[in-house]
Amino acid sequence: MERPQFFVCENGEKAVLPFSDAEYERRLAELRALMAVRGVEAAVFTSMHNVAYYSGFLYCSFGRPYACVVTADRCTTISANIDAGQPWRRSFGDNVIYTDWERNNYWRAVKDVIGKAETVGIEADHMTLLQRGFMEDFLGARVFKDIAPDTMTARMVKSDEEIALIREGARIADVGGAAIYAAIREGVREIDVAMAGRDAMELEIARAHPDSELRDSWVWFQSGINTDGAHNPVTTRKLQMGDILSLNTFPMISGYYTALERTLFLGQPDADSLRIWQANVDAHELGLSLIKPGATCSGITAEINRFFADQDLLQYRSFGYGHSFGVLSHYYGREAGLELREDIHTELQPGHVVSMEPMLFLPEGLPGAGGYREHDILVVGDAGAENITGFPYGPEHNIIEA
Repeated sequence: MERPQFFVCENGEKAVLPFSDAEYERRLAELRALMAVRGVEAAVFTSMHNVAYYSGFLYCSFGRPYACVVTADRCTTISANIDAGQPWRRSFGDNVIYTDWERNNYWRAVKDVIGKAETVGIEADHMTLLQRGFMEDFLGARVFKDIAPDTMTARMVKSDEEIALIREGARIADVGGAAIYAAIREGVREIDVAMAGRDAMELEIARAHPDSELRDSWVWFQSGINTDGAHNPVTTRKLQMGDILSLNTFPMISGYYTALERTLFLGQPDADSLRIWQANVDAHELGLSLIKPGATCSGITAEINRFFADQDLLQYRSFGYGHSFGVLSHYYGREAGLELREDIHTELQPGHVVSMEPMLFLPEGLPGAGGYREHDILVVGDAGAENITGFPYGPEHNIIEA
């Protein structure tokens, strides 16, 4: 039997993708204009976020390489045989499947799709040294140009369809927050509270977005000392009266990330905890007021830093004050050019979607020890910014007495 190195399998009918055909055509037209400016004849995207952005297909790697190859007239996903026809069904455009009967059939498929293109765009920030070596071996003497920064800049400005989906994510994050709030009581484990929030979000995604892939939504719910890190995993720790709590919901709709994060207390906080919590809320509200077109990421950061310094709390700040939204997750994607940090000078513009999320962490042994964090999502418009997060924040709302 002669086994193919790669083949096409258009199994079933095309699925309903997260966005319209016109939206994918818009993205590809913008990309091809960029490619023309850079002198790139074919672009080989290998990251989950760019493959999904340009094709609609969000791959599951399990150690196998995937790609989306864009040329002047084709958009083609390259996928592993283990996925069969699903990548074609969920791709805008074509799909080629590579087999594992022979090592590096992936690169043979990529080479076939890019054809005679002499200048190839790649994502240098995603490609490993090993895969870079394979690429050079199989594609030969071509010119490779890094277009990852350019595509990141393009992704930072959201279309109307993207903003509509992000709004839905923010709404569903609030649904998860309400379920978490209702599940909080003394003696309940973190995992039990987290599951209540995750289940509520997944059920709402299934109801409101029945054509989406139901995958990757999650909750981080932390209590007590576990609140010290923003990305600490859920544990089986049981809630105790007096605990500081951190509610974090992350509904994922077809690869698009949204989030809700809130500080709560089980029982009345002591005076020191209340003071620090209120200071973080005040910083949050200051940050919300600063997000508008024309403001810079570094300028917003400087203003909030000054506030915390005046409160003698700047040394307890944990990370930057916000970031962009779109095709990203806790294990793929980042639009680093739109983070609210000292070293990012990007100017906000209409179509940007950013969070405001100050966090203070005070170690055990200090008065008011714990991690304090609030998080809202804002859509930047022509004249200001709209906060699309609805779940309330602050001591007047999030002290649970029993």
